[in-house]
Amino acid sequence: MLSAITRWLFKVWGWRVVGPVPTVPKAIWVETPHTTNWDFLVGLGVRPTIHIWIQYFAKSSLFAWYSGWLFRVTGGIPVYRDKAHNLVDAMVHAFDQNERIHICIAPEGTRGNVDKLKTGFYYIAVKANVPLILVGFDWPRKLVILSEPLYLTGDYPTDMIPFYEFFSQVHGPKKNWFKQWEKTRVIES
Repeated sequence: MLSAITRWLFKVWGWRVVGPVPTVPKAIWVETPHTTNWDFLVGLGVRPTIHIWIQYFAKSSLFAWYSGWLFRVTGGIPVYRDKAHNLVDAMVHAFDQNERIHICIAPEGTRGNVDKLKTGFYYIAVKANVPLILVGFDWPRKLVILSEPLYLTGDYPTDMIPFYEFFSQVHGPKKNWFKQWEKTRVIES
């Protein structure tokens, strides 16, 4: 029922998915830019459109007694931002334990402007040996742009070149991390 509603809203709002729909059994979906709460609803509409159940990380404070059920039923996984939780190792374990698992991460970590990306998504993918699927939310054109699976080597600056190049095709707001790369073409780890 929820899938039918979100797919319908996705179409009514005029959104389309472009790019290859991946056939890999496991992947980390990397969504950027994350600029509005509406990203959540657009993302929910993508899943039934491409027929892949993609779970997502969200800050643990969203999983309160009154709202946690909604985030869990839509595939949410709480992220505890204190140092006591090793998110990378926990996610690698989750990938190892599942034959099929797709997780979406917003590496900016916030809707606000950021100077650097959080790199956990990268290290999870390397350690779990799963590809990245890059997902650009192109608000001006109402497109969700998907990439081919991006397999990583462990050489962060080299691996991130296609990442930055992919997101250069996405129209809309650019955050400081991307503007800095556009100026210098230097990828900081």
